[in-house]
Amino acid sequence: MAGLTSIEWTEASWNPVTGCSKVSEGCLHCYAERLAGRLCFMGMKAYRNGFSVTLHRDTLAIPLSWKKPRMIFVNSMSDLFHEEVPDEFILDVFKVMTETPRHTFQVLTKRPDRLLELNDRLPWVPNIWMGVSVELSKHLCRIDCLKKSSAKLKFVSFEPLLGPISRFSIKGIDWVIVGGESGPGARPMKPDWALKLRDLAVASEVPFFFKQWGGVNRKANGRELDGKIWSQWPKM
Repeated sequence: MAGLTSIEWTEASWNPVTGCSKVSEGCLHCYAERLAGRLCFMGMKAYRNGFSVTLHRDTLAIPLSWKKPRMIFVNSMSDLFHEEVPDEFILDVFKVMTETPRHTFQVLTKRPDRLLELNDRLPWVPNIWMGVSVELSKHLCRIDCLKKSSAKLKFVSFEPLLGPISRFSIKGIDWVIVGGESGPGARPMKPDWALKLRDLAVASEVPFFFKQWGGVNRKANGRELDGKIWSQWPKM
């Protein structure tokens, strides 16, 4: 439910919510859904509902017990702003994040409309980084919603990047992550798609992080883009 993770752009994960439902093309080969299925089959109690949205109130206090500062991906196995997650539970998650300023929390959603609905009720402290996932140009509207939020640091994860991204305004975005799809049935990412986003970020002096090329064996394809490892981080 929580602990260290191999995700390149974070250090740990914390899952007060598990389970989700598909909203767009990037969800087709969801790694979290595959993993939840395996854990359910193995009899893990927390995943007894498989990939149905499930609240885990007993995990809320976990970040409070971590004394050493960590970069924490919130809900790597779900979407905090899923329509089945009650408003009050989202507020409880944010309360824990405000109570642990030693940690940095990375919240990522494909449901920015819900984010905006709750925006004025959420405590936007500096250690909460808010991001949206964008896999195709048709979903660039998610970035527009993110910009309207009151988050102190805003980031965009173009992962899995499934096509070329049309021109958009990067102003107001503090960090860009790009990555290809990985795992069974992974759809390939063309170098030009990633390079254009890299060039836009560099030209705009926005930190750029290239996570992976992806593929069935993502580690074999590595992380080099244009002969370089891009692991830039936003200023904290």
